[in-house]
Amino acid sequence: MLTTKRKSEVIAFPVSVFETADTKEDLEDWLLSQNPEFLKKMRKARKDDIEGKGKGWEAIKKELCIK
Repeated sequence: MLTTKRKSEVIAFPVSVFETADTKEDLEDWLLSQNPEFLKKMRKARKDDIEGKGKGWEAIKKELCIK
C-alpha cells in the first residue's frame, strides 16, 4: 500500500478580510493582492500593455489553437 504525506499549511487572514469577503474568490483575490511575485508579474504585464508589447486576442487564439 502506497501512502503519501501531505504538507499541512496554515494561512492567516485578518478578521476584517473574513468579515467583508462574500465568496471564496474574494479570499483568493486578497491572497493574490498580498503576493509580491504575483504583483510584480501584473505590473510587468501592465507596463508591456501600455508600451504596446502585448499580443492581440486573435494572435493569442491562434497560438492556443482556439477557434
